[in-house]
Amino acid sequence: MVSGVASKSSRGSAKVAEKAVDKGAGEKPVLLSGGNPQIAKADGDAPVQAYIAAMPGWKSDLGRRLDALIVRNVPNVRKAVRWNSPFYGIEGQGWFLSYHVFTRYVKVTFLYGALLDPLPPGAGKDKDARWYDIYEDEFDEVQTAEWVRQAAAIPGWDGFDTLKS
Repeated sequence: MVSGVASKSSRGSAKVAEKAVDKGAGEKPVLLSGGNPQIAKADGDAPVQAYIAAMPGWKSDLGRRLDALIVRNVPNVRKAVRWNSPFYGIEGQGWFLSYHVFTRYVKVTFLYGALLDPLPPGAGKDKDARWYDIYEDEFDEVQTAEWVRQAAAIPGWDGFDTLKS
């Protein structure tokens, strides 16, 4: 968005997100395995909000809290939905965070989390990514905010080109 006017692509993203949430007469998005919402690939806040609204049970409130925390700590954050997960990044710098719904928890992945201090506890085949799983009533907002600030300050992942000017 520039000077308060939505770009053509962000208006298109909003329409895609509306369709994802409102497929016809109030149909909700399909929940994939573990309860992860199936939301169409799109850029902008609208598809991320559609994803959050479709998160089942307590996870939707957690999604709203995560989104607000990220926006509060990274004022110019960019958003998108890819692979049925919200992504957050900074234009020209890349993506730094995504999250995904599982049956009992929400996995928050820092795409270059191996550079964070302290390290998020989850690690796998990708030597750069680190994550942590948030279970109901276990959201550590203070630690998450610190990781978000750190992750946003380092060059992010540029696995898809939506953040290039």
